[in-house]
Amino acid sequence: MDDNTKQQLIAQSWQIHSEVEQAYRAHPASDHDPLWLEKQRLLLADMAMHLLQTALGTQALNQDALRNNLHAILTVSDAFLPHAKLKQATAHLHQDSLDN
Repeated sequence: MDDNTKQQLIAQSWQIHSEVEQAYRAHPASDHDPLWLEKQRLLLADMAMHLLQTALGTQALNQDALRNNLHAILTVSDAFLPHAKLKQATAHLHQDSLDN
C-alpha cells in the first residue's frame, strides 16, 4: 500500500473516530448500568481507530503507541471475554520495554 493510500485511510479513520467518540460521550450509561456494555462497544471501536492509525502510519511502527493501543483494546475487551483474562495479558505488553 502506498503512502498516499495510507494517508487517505488515516484521514477517513479520524472522521470515523470523531463520530464514534461523540456517540460514546453522549451515551447515557454509567458503570453497572445495563447499557454499559453498549457504551463499551463504542469505546472499543474508538480504540480500534487508534490502532488503525498506528498500524498505517508512514513512519516506522511506533512501539509505544502500539503497546498503548493494544493495552486499551485488551482492557475494554476483557468485559466481553472475561474468561480470556485479557486485562491480565496487558501486564506483558510493557515488559519488553522495561527489559531494555
